[in-house]
Amino acid sequence: MRIDVFTIFPDLVDSFCAESLLGKTRTSGLLDLRLHDPRAHTTDVHRTIDDAPFGGGAGMVMKAEPLFAAVEAAQPPRPLLLLGPGGRRFDQAMANQLAGSDGFSLLCGRYEGVDHRVREHLVDGELSVGDVVLNGGEVAACLVIEAVVRLLPGAMGNASSPVDESFGASGLLEEPHYTRPAEFRGWEVPDVLRGGDHARIRRWRRAQALHRTLRDRPDLIDVRGGLSETDRRLLEEFPSVPYP
Repeated sequence: MRIDVFTIFPDLVDSFCAESLLGKTRTSGLLDLRLHDPRAHTTDVHRTIDDAPFGGGAGMVMKAEPLFAAVEAAQPPRPLLLLGPGGRRFDQAMANQLAGSDGFSLLCGRYEGVDHRVREHLVDGELSVGDVVLNGGEVAACLVIEAVVRLLPGAMGNASSPVDESFGASGLLEEPHYTRPAEFRGWEVPDVLRGGDHARIRRWRRAQALHRTLRDRPDLIDVRGGLSETDRRLLEEFPSVPYP
C-alpha cells in the first residue's frame, strides 16, 4: 500500500513510522510511505509556507501555492484527506475501508488552518481523529496510518487479531485479558479461564465483551440493534469482572 503524507515536519512522521509494526511493514515493502514537505515548493528565500489571513484575525494560514505545487508534483494516491478537527470522524469502519484500497494520502494542516481553496479544489475530504484541537495534523496522520496499516494482510502475526479486538467484526469492545501469574497480590485470574473448557471460555469472553460495551459504549449495542436473547442469557450466566 502506498501512503503519501504532506507535512512541514516530515521527520516527525517518519520517525514514528520507522518503529514497531509500521517499521516492519516498511522494511518488508508492504507499506510504501512517501513524505513530502511543501516547503520544498516555495519560491522565496525564507521558504514561506504561511501568511496572515485576509480580513485580519489571530494566527497564520497555510498558503495555497506550495500545497498545490507539492501535491501536483507528487501525484499521490487518492483520496487525499486534509486532517482537521472539523472533518469526518475517523473510526474503525473507515480504517477498514482505507485498508481495502491501494493507497491514500494525508495533508497535515498547521497554524490556524489552510487556505480554503485547498479544501475546495485540492483535497477530497477532511478527516478528524476526535473533537480536539492539535498543533498540527502530524500526530493525527500517524494515528490514521497505524490504524490502517495494521489491518493489511500480512501486517500482523495473528490474522485473527483485527477480527477479535475492539471495534472488530463483533462490533463490541474487547473482553479483559489475563496472563501469568494466576494470582498477583491476592487478585486471581477468573477460574473459567483456567478450567480448560474452551466452549465455556468463548461464552465467558463474549459475555465480558457485552458487559464492557454496555458499561462504556452502549451506543455500540444500539447500532447492533440491541441485545439478542442469546446475549441476555450470557449476561445472566457470567457476571461482569470488576472494573474501576
